[in-house]
Amino acid sequence: MNIFLSLVLLLVSSLSLADEPDVPTQLQTYYFDAARQGDVEMLNTFIASHYPLDAQDDKGYTALILAAYNGQSKAVEQLLNAGANACVQDKRGNTALMGAIFKGELKIARRLMATECNPDQRNGAGQTAAMYAGLFKRIELLNDLARKGADLNAEDAVGNTAARLANGEIRMPVSH
Repeated sequence: MNIFLSLVLLLVSSLSLADEPDVPTQLQTYYFDAARQGDVEMLNTFIASHYPLDAQDDKGYTALILAAYNGQSKAVEQLLNAGANACVQDKRGNTALMGAIFKGELKIARRLMATECNPDQRNGAGQTAAMYAGLFKRIELLNDLARKGADLNAEDAVGNTAARLANGEIRMPVSH
């Protein structure tokens, strides 16, 4: 009976260990949480440990995308200074800049616009950061993107342009 009980306890303990995420997954979770929450001290630990700054989660989000989207300007600055790539796209093709514009994080958007990314970089729907700026009436950012060389007349998959979106003209996909 004691042997049977010992085997059951061993089996249960091994099953509970199997449910816990592995160390790399846990580290990635801590890294992304630090970016999302703006925990610059924790990010410093990852940076000092040479953690891959452009690691992506299952949606393709990087720490920089998460920090930008969540309004964590100090974390954005820290990640960029450490070498994070602002041009990386998530699985939908969106960048940190697109997320910052969407969320109205103007200071962060301006910082991201100062990187070497193509201002006409497109997401999976063919949309650009300028289109986001037009859609959400972020006219100052739209003007800044135009000065950076963004094509305000570039069309997405349904014919929207940044200029049309800024004027309130929104084209929607035609359903059949």
